Amino acid sequence: MSDDNASNAMWGGRFASGPAAVMEAINASIGFDRKLYAQDIRGSLAHAEMLAATGIISTADQDKIAHGLNTILKEIESGAFAFSTALEDIHMNVEARLAELIGPAAGRLHTARSRNDQVAVDFRLWVKDELFRVAEALKGLIAVFLTRAEEHAATVMPGFTHMQSAQPVTFGHHCMAYVEMFSRDLSRVRDAIQRMDESPLGAAALAGTGFPIDRHRTAKALGFREPTRNSLDSVSDRDFALEFLSIAAISATHLSRLAEEIVIWSTPQFGFVKLSDSFSTGSSIMPQKKNPDAAELVRAKTGRVNGHLIGLLTVMKGLPLTYSKDMQEDKEAVFDAAETLDLMLAAMTGMVGDMTVDADAMKKAAGSGHSTATDLADWLVRRLNLPFREAHHVTGRAVALAEARKTTLAKLPLEELQAIHPGITADVFSVLSVQKSVNSRKSFGGTAPAEVRRQVRYWKKRLAKG
Repeated sequence: MSDDNASNAMWGGRFASGPAAVMEAINASIGFDRKLYAQDIRGSLAHAEMLAATGIISTADQDKIAHGLNTILKEIESGAFAFSTALEDIHMNVEARLAELIGPAAGRLHTARSRNDQVAVDFRLWVKDELFRVAEALKGLIAVFLTRAEEHAATVMPGFTHMQSAQPVTFGHHCMAYVEMFSRDLSRVRDAIQRMDESPLGAAALAGTGFPIDRHRTAKALGFREPTRNSLDSVSDRDFALEFLSIAAISATHLSRLAEEIVIWSTPQFGFVKLSDSFSTGSSIMPQKKNPDAAELVRAKTGRVNGHLIGLLTVMKGLPLTYSKDMQEDKEAVFDAAETLDLMLAAMTGMVGDMTVDADAMKKAAGSGHSTATDLADWLVRRLNLPFREAHHVTGRAVALAEARKTTLAKLPLEELQAIHPGITADVFSVLSVQKSVNSRKSFGGTAPAEVRRQVRYWKKRLAKG
């Protein structure tokens, strides 16, 4: 074996051609950053138009560049474009093809810019576009919850703390809790768009440029509010990517909490909901089973999204200003998290929209665990003017009695309740049923059906206003 062959054998398999193959493989990003093709071409079109408007390049060259870039866009979208790992990334692939199409004029496109500000603007544009998509998906999910909340404003179910029956609530009220959660996600999306709505194009490599460019012109052409104000930060900032991943992780966590509840609710032991065949599967050996696979996968994919956030935070934590090649690791995390979140939102919107709610099973469960005990304590405070701690003690004795009798508080005889406290009257039974309990909780944001319907109206108006 020659020395060359011995060297090649050390690299093995894919990298049999030696160090050059390894370098090409580790350096190339075209395998994933090709997703930025539309944004890259948009940025280049805006840059070329500005260069011509400021007299840096001729109008004739700009026309050639625009024609070539639009040709490349059509080639990519039709699948006819040949991507090359030897050309590293989407920017060099587009630039090389442009040179093939229009000749020397292609070389003028890179005047007054660098791949550093080019990738920064491309990536911002992509993330911004994705945030708008996420916003629409969140609005769709919120709308589904509002529909279910309105349908079930008076459907009684148990409310839980520590996964123990606590107080009766309505399913509509429970749905509105998720409206609140996902509306916060939506507000974070909108905040992030506002924060990142600045164009880094024109920052060049890191220090700006001596050419008389018009950064406000390119910012406006690309739909940004204004250009960034510091060239060093412009090329090294990835806060927008981190913020996207943070939003995705928080939203995924909300989706996972909901998925866990759906998994629990769909068990025979609870029987609160039944998933459609579209979002569940059967068992390979147990024909009676219906598995909530979509909900379980939403729950699992949250770990994937969270991992991407931690990964990029770790990449960025030790980087000095300005650009480092480490930042090439930002895109796969964001691309995968975006694709994962899009799928999770779509799956959950479908599940919530078409699942069947068993109101009878919910109502039966709502009365278990002496869930109206707090109502009894509150009645003792209101009617007998007992200090709450004493009322709590009296209620505890009543609960113990009900457990001993294997019955509910509402079915305890009045005389037995009066043996615990002589001031108790028959009026106490007006608060001991689950329906009366939820009807009484009319405080702002409470579970009373009338209050649930009021909150539904509020959120429908707010959603309609955008």
